Amino acid sequence: MEWIVGGLILATVGVVVHGVLDMDWSPLHRRGGLVPLRSDLHAIYHPVAQEIEAHATILGITLNDAFGEREANRGEMAWLVMRLAKGEWERLRELEVGLLNTLTNYLPTTNVVVPVRRVSAGNFKSRPVMDTVSLYEFLDRVLFSSKQRYSLRLRVLFRTCTLLSEEFQRTCYEGESAQDSSPEVWDRLDLYFHDFDLIAKETLLAFRSLLACQSPEGVREMAADLHDLLDRGVRVSVSASSE
Repeated sequence: MEWIVGGLILATVGVVVHGVLDMDWSPLHRRGGLVPLRSDLHAIYHPVAQEIEAHATILGITLNDAFGEREANRGEMAWLVMRLAKGEWERLRELEVGLLNTLTNYLPTTNVVVPVRRVSAGNFKSRPVMDTVSLYEFLDRVLFSSKQRYSLRLRVLFRTCTLLSEEFQRTCYEGESAQDSSPEVWDRLDLYFHDFDLIAKETLLAFRSLLACQSPEGVREMAADLHDLLDRGVRVSVSASSE
């Protein structure tokens, strides 16, 4: 009889926990893995996404040019082109970090539950990032509050963005100093870019989720902050129209 009662208790707890977890997603329905945005919110999201995606594309093209020079046995030219890639990488890093800082600032004032997407270590390719994300994956499993899980997601995105930038810049410096054209060095650079590009995409998904949860006043304030972020020498602007 006792094991029956125990089983019923466990089943009840399981249903309650499942319901709580489902509530994390209740304020917003997802279509195709994306949180839908109203037209006024999309007017704020789109310029930021466009700027980050543009820099990521330019970085990818520049890296491809550097790899092309290396494959043509023009090692010195390859590292000269890589200098351009380093500059573009830094501009993209500044945008990502600026956006992550903005999201961190607005999370405490977000009253609605924030939809959370887990960052999976299996999606990355470089060992430093995989090891870092694996640790955060473990912590994510023991958090039930969606705001805490979202905050953890921002921390892992910031940490991996910083880690990748340090590894990329260090590898470029050492490689150029030695004029190293070995596959090991260039393969590592390729993996770093793959993961950096993925971090940029994950950052935009996090932005989209939090933006959809803001109050009208929060939307206006966030739009102003993002305008300042994009106004630092970039090409597009953000508008905060009311619905």
